Amino acid sequence: MKRILPFILLLMSMSAFAQQKESEAKNESGEEKESTADTVRLPEQDFFMLLDSDDVELANNVPVHKIIKDSVVFALLDDPEAALIDSLWQKELFKSSLYSNLQDSLINIDYREVVFNELPTDTLKKRLERLNARTPFNVEYNPLLENVIKSYLKRNKKSMENLMALSSYYFPLFEQKLDKHNIPLEVKYLAIVESALNPRARSRVGATGLWQFMFATGKMHGLDVSSYVDERMDPVRSTEAAAEYLSTLYRVFKDWDLVLASYNSGPGNVSKAIRRSGGSTNYWNLRPFLPRETAGYVPAFLATLYIFEYAEEHGFQPPHPRTTYFETDTVQTKRMLSFDQIAEVTGVEKELLQFLNPSYKIDVIPYIEDKKYTLRLPSNRTGFFVNNEEAIYRYADSKLSEKEKPLPQLVNSESRIRYRVRKGDYLGKIAERHGVGVSQIKRWNNLRSNNLRVGQSLTIYPRNPVASNSASAKSSPSTYTVKKGDSLWSISKKFPGVTVQKIKTLNNMNGSSLKPGMKLKLSEG
Repeated sequence: MKRILPFILLLMSMSAFAQQKESEAKNESGEEKESTADTVRLPEQDFFMLLDSDDVELANNVPVHKIIKDSVVFALLDDPEAALIDSLWQKELFKSSLYSNLQDSLINIDYREVVFNELPTDTLKKRLERLNARTPFNVEYNPLLENVIKSYLKRNKKSMENLMALSSYYFPLFEQKLDKHNIPLEVKYLAIVESALNPRARSRVGATGLWQFMFATGKMHGLDVSSYVDERMDPVRSTEAAAEYLSTLYRVFKDWDLVLASYNSGPGNVSKAIRRSGGSTNYWNLRPFLPRETAGYVPAFLATLYIFEYAEEHGFQPPHPRTTYFETDTVQTKRMLSFDQIAEVTGVEKELLQFLNPSYKIDVIPYIEDKKYTLRLPSNRTGFFVNNEEAIYRYADSKLSEKEKPLPQLVNSESRIRYRVRKGDYLGKIAERHGVGVSQIKRWNNLRSNNLRVGQSLTIYPRNPVASNSASAKSSPSTYTVKKGDSLWSISKKFPGVTVQKIKTLNNMNGSSLKPGMKLKLSEG
C-alpha cells in the first residue's frame, strides 16, 4: 500500500493540474471574446456610418452613447480628452477658494520676519541677483521681500503647486500675446497675483477675469459685456487687451515696477505717490504712499516670480495636466448652442467646456448677426464638430423646441434652510449642492468674501424644484452601483441634477476610474 500511495497522489495532482489549465484556457477564451465585443471601435471619420447601416450587431457592440432624435443618430466614441484635467487640477478649476485666499493674503500681507531655514538669506540674495540680471524688473534683495517669499514657501506651497499646474495651460497663451507686444514674458506672473489664474474671478469691486478688468476699462479695450457673454473672462481677448494696456502704461512710466503698481491701483494713484515722496520713481520709496493693496502687490509679484523660477530647488511637485492651450482649437458657431447640447453630441464633459469657454456666463453660446462667437474644444473634437455641424444644429433646434414647456415651480421664500458649514466645504460646493449661485449665498448672508469657517450657519433658499408629483422628486436614488461600461459622464446623464463633479465630490474621488460593483453616492442622503 505504501508503494501504491505515491502513484495515486501523483495521478491526482496531474488530473487537478490538467483541469486547472483547461479552466484557464476557457477563461482566457471567454475573456478574449468578451473583450473583443466590448472594444469594437468605429474610426473617427465614420462616426455617422450607423445612419445608413443595417448591422444591428455592430450598433449594439459599439461602446458609445447614442442620441436618437428625428431620425438622427449620433454614435460617438467615449472622448479620451474628457478626462484631460487630472483630479487635483480639476478640483481647483471649479472652486473659487484659491482666488479668495490669495486675494486676502495680498491685502493682509505679513511683512514680519519669517523663520524658514531651508532658504538662507545668502542663497536668496544670489538667486535674486541672477533673476535681476535677466529681467527688466528691479529684483533686488529687500528684507520685506525676503519675508514675503519665505511666507509663501512656508504657508502657500499647496496653492502654488496648484497654480503651477494651471499655468501649464495658460502660460503658452500669455507668452504668445506678451511677445507680440514686446512685453517682458515675466509679466505672465501678474495674472497669478490678479486672479489666481481663475478666468471667472471677480473682485469685491467688480474687476473680472484673468487680468481683472473693470467694466469701463474693459470696454475701452474692446471687451464686450452682455447678458450672455463677458469677454473679460475670455482668456484670449482679455490677454490681448491686458497686453495693450500694459504697453500704454509703459510708454507713460518707462519703469516696469511702476507699470505693475499702476495696473493695480491706477496711474493716478501712482502719480500722487510720486508727488508725496518728493519725486522718487523707485517703487520701494513709493510704497508708503500707495494704497495698502498696491503696497503688497509688487512684493507678491516678485515673490511669485521667484517661486516659479526656483520651483525645482524648493521641491515643488505640481500635477501635470495632459493638455495645453495649443492642444485646443476653436470653431465659429452659426446657431445658438448650450453647453449641455455640445456635451451630448461631442462627448466632451460640460465641466471641461466651461473651463475652455469661460466667457459664456450662463453656459450658452448666443447667435447674433454680425457677431462672431467661437467654441473652444480639444483638438481631436473640432474636426468632428465641423464635419457634422448641420446635424448638430438640427439636434440643437429640436432640443430648443422641447424646452417650450412649463418650468417646474421653484421653492418659495418660506422653504429656506439653515446650513451648517462642514470641514472641506467652500461656497462653490455648497452652491452646487443646493442649485444656487455663490453670489446668491453671499447676498443672503451678507458675506463680503468667500471665506467660511467650520460650524458657521448659512441661510439658503434651495433652487430644487417642488414637484407636484412626489415620484419625480425621488427619481434619483441616493446610491448607484457601477456597471460594466459605465463612466462618470454616462452615470451623471442618467439622473437629473447629478454632475460629474458632484459624484466626485460626494465620493472623495481624485480620479475618474471606475470598477463594476463599486457603489457611488449620488446625494447627501
